[in-house]
Amino acid sequence: MKAAVYYETGDPDVLRYEEVPDPTPGPGDILLDVEAVSIEGGDTLNRRGGDLGSVPHIVGYQAAGTVAQAGPGVGDFAPGDRVVTVGLDGSHAERRVVPAAFAWRIPDALDSDRAACIPVPFGTADDCLFEFGRLQGGETVLIHAGAGGVGIAAIQMAKRAGARVLATASSDDRLDRLRVLGLDEGINYVTHDFVAEVRRLTEGRGVDVVVDSVGGVTLQGSLQALAYRGRCVTFGDAGRAPVEQVDIRRFDRTTRPSRATSSAPSSLSHRVPMP
Repeated sequence: MKAAVYYETGDPDVLRYEEVPDPTPGPGDILLDVEAVSIEGGDTLNRRGGDLGSVPHIVGYQAAGTVAQAGPGVGDFAPGDRVVTVGLDGSHAERRVVPAAFAWRIPDALDSDRAACIPVPFGTADDCLFEFGRLQGGETVLIHAGAGGVGIAAIQMAKRAGARVLATASSDDRLDRLRVLGLDEGINYVTHDFVAEVRRLTEGRGVDVVVDSVGGVTLQGSLQALAYRGRCVTFGDAGRAPVEQVDIRRFDRTTRPSRATSSAPSSLSHRVPMP
C-alpha cells in the first residue's frame, strides 16, 4: 500500500510517499480501507520533533473509511461498516489498523470527509470546556488558537452551550472568519496584549474558563486572564516554549473580589492528555 512516511523528524520535506507493507489486524483490532484523513496540529508537531513509533513512520492521528477486516474478538464491527478511527500514527495511508475501541461508527447522513475531522478536535474541545472546564451557559470563555482545529470546535460548542466566546488568533482576517461559527470577540495576539484585552472586554472581571493549547508564556497570561474562581485547562503545548515554573503569585489584583466576600482568588489548571 502507499503511505505518507518519514524517516526522521524535521521540516515538511522529510515526508515521503512510498510503498509500505499492508498492516495486519490482531486480536481486538480492525483493518480499515482509508477514504479520508484529517491533518491535526499534533501531526505537524510530531513531524517537526516527536517520537518515531517505527521507521519509516506513518504519520496521522485520524482516518475514516470502511472496515476491511475485523480481528479475533471484535464483535462491534464487521467488514463493510463505515467508521472513523483515532491512533497515535498510521492514518495517512491506504490502510490502517487500530484497536476497535478507538473506532466509532459513522452515521449514514455523515460523509467520510467530515467524519475524519471530528474525534480529536471535538473530543478535546468537549473535555476542555465541559469535563474539566465545567463551562455553563452565561459564562465567558477564552479560547486560544481559535483558528486551529480544537479552537474551531470549541468556539462552536461553547456558543451552543450559551457562553460568551472570546478567542485569540494571529490576524484580524482569521478572527473575522470565526464570527460565523459563534465568536463574539476576537483578540489579535500579534497586535494586542491578550490579557489586557480580556480585562477590557470583561470590564476588569476576567473570563470563567480558558482553553489554552499554546502553553509556555501564554499559560502564565491565561491564568492572569481568569475571573475569580475561573478554570484554566491546558493541553497540547503547541507553542513549544515551556515555562519552568508557573507563578501563581502574579495573578492580577482584579481577579480578587472585595475583602467582604472572600480573601483570595481560586483557579484550576488541568492538563488534558493528547492521543
